[in-house]
Amino acid sequence: MTMHTAASPRLSRAVTVVLAAACGLTVANLYYSQPLLDLIATSFGVSRSAAAVVVTLTQAGYALGLLFVLPLGDLLENRTLAGRTLLGTAAALLLAAFSPVFAVFLVVSVLVGITSVVAQVLVPLATHLAPPEDRGKVVGQVMSGLLLGILLARTVASLVAELWGWRAIYVISAVLMLGLAVVLRQVLPLRRPDHPAGYRSLLASLGELVRHEPVLRRRALCQATMFGAFSAFWTAIAYQLIAEHGFSQGQIAVFALVGAGGAAAAPIAGRLADRGYGRSASGVALLLAALSFALALAGQRSVVLLAVAAVLLDFAVQCHQVLSQHEVYALRADARARLNTVFVSTIFVGGAISSAVTGVLYGAYGWTGVCALGVLLPLVGLGIWAHGLGRTRPAEVRAQRGV
Repeated sequence: MTMHTAASPRLSRAVTVVLAAACGLTVANLYYSQPLLDLIATSFGVSRSAAAVVVTLTQAGYALGLLFVLPLGDLLENRTLAGRTLLGTAAALLLAAFSPVFAVFLVVSVLVGITSVVAQVLVPLATHLAPPEDRGKVVGQVMSGLLLGILLARTVASLVAELWGWRAIYVISAVLMLGLAVVLRQVLPLRRPDHPAGYRSLLASLGELVRHEPVLRRRALCQATMFGAFSAFWTAIAYQLIAEHGFSQGQIAVFALVGAGGAAAAPIAGRLADRGYGRSASGVALLLAALSFALALAGQRSVVLLAVAAVLLDFAVQCHQVLSQHEVYALRADARARLNTVFVSTIFVGGAISSAVTGVLYGAYGWTGVCALGVLLPLVGLGIWAHGLGRTRPAEVRAQRGV
């Protein structure tokens, strides 16, 4: 039986805010490089296509962290796991800030990705502490912080780079990670999982979850297509704004702010999930993502239309993710960290592949090639979603209701 040292298992408002902020600050490390690729390429004397590999390797590192670090959330005390991993994040960020050559920076980017998995340790913890009837709402609130971290990271990185150079953001974030480790130690309740076996059996059980949980498979694949579209847009948009509209780093930072509006999707999606509308809302979100890229292609010469497309895309992606997490976490309360491992690692593998393909497509076909990929990916997800309709088993019905 899961144990807590808190007087009540319910999640207080203060702890919810801390969890949301912690998720946002840690996941932001994955995205600081995206608007800085031109500066990184110039600094190290490499091509734009080579610089884009930084995004791919950071996300690939995150996928490794999800696969090998996140399952420990079902084995080790969660607060200690989060704090120690944050110390590793701080060290990796400092190494990135002072990397002398591009090869070293690439290796360290993988380490930044691996250690930034703390965000995904904390989301299942919030689910464990939340009462069942409010689980969707709590996940939505914590995910709002995580999503704001994703969406504001580009703005913050661009502004800091314009003031102090691109390396400064890595130093600043390293200091924030150290401070966050202290704060989490002070405010989080203890949670000791009751997994009876060791780390090896924990990892082996991931395959069992994939085989026996069709909801997990479908939700992970659908969200991978959505995150692939998200990564394609935000990997290429800085190039497009510089080449087509002559934007500076400061202007790119302002543009990136529009995506923050998508964070409003998280609490809305959480409430829809709590009321049983998760499946239908997921289909709408997938379609909206595809339509947002059609708008981005048609309006590529208009900054306003590109901004509208960014808001619609971010709203759709974040809405679908919260709906998916609500359903996935309800499958097995004793394996939420491992469920999250399969779910989010699948997503980030999709994102890493998409980032790599995006760099090639932009070099060969420009913004048109990126938008074609962005339309295709959510439509593939929509096909997976449609294939799953009518295949719901009783256990899956319970998952959709969060019980």
